[in-house]
Amino acid sequence: MAKKARTPAPPRKVQAPQRRVEHRRGRTAEDRRTLWIAIAFAASGVAAVAIVTAVIFAMSGNSSSPSGGGKDIDQSQLIGLQTGPAPWNVGVDHLPDRLEPLGLTPLSAEGNVLHIHEHLDIFLNGKHITIPTGIGIFPNQFITELHTHSAGAEGLPGPETRPTGVIHVESNRNQTYTLGQFFGVWGVRFTQDCIGGYCKQLTPWRVYRNGKLYTGDPTLIPLKEHDEYAIVIGTPPKKIPSSFNWPQGL
Repeated sequence: MAKKARTPAPPRKVQAPQRRVEHRRGRTAEDRRTLWIAIAFAASGVAAVAIVTAVIFAMSGNSSSPSGGGKDIDQSQLIGLQTGPAPWNVGVDHLPDRLEPLGLTPLSAEGNVLHIHEHLDIFLNGKHITIPTGIGIFPNQFITELHTHSAGAEGLPGPETRPTGVIHVESNRNQTYTLGQFFGVWGVRFTQDCIGGYCKQLTPWRVYRNGKLYTGDPTLIPLKEHDEYAIVIGTPPKKIPSSFNWPQGL
């Protein structure tokens, strides 16, 4: 009788908690899988947000960049600028000192990586201002990426020394140059408010690109192939030029 009383209950009491422990472990593993999936989705969401943010930042950075995408010039670093009334001379006296602030270099010959041409007209009370030949050419020493030649050198009819207003961009680098850099080479003050000795507070002036009024910073206008730039000081001419009669091969 004593042996029958001791044998039945103990095995059931030991096995029951073991089954409950195994069941709890199963739920914990499932929970862990769910947690990892949630973390993975969250991480991908963060990554997506980061990517979108980067794209928006890049786009906003591009939209706030200078309109010409060229070099912003510190006029205070340009030596020998002509700040008086027109006409202005070729401006080579301090040309070597201005090259570094302008981001330009002295070349032994015209560059051949980038070779384009633009035309510049300047009017003072309806009359043309002469744009000299030899801008950006330091005699017998070097030539800059931005310069002017005479009519004969460009294949245009007329005397060899006749100015044309054609800007030559001949560089060993494929990059964007600006109208402000050209005026820096010329040695003529050119800011948003003043050109030479003419400042808008006293003498209104405007800049046109291909016949259309340019309302941005004129110093940052990019020099592009066969563009026509017209700077109108004071009383405008009867017609604002929108193009130039380019000769064949130029």
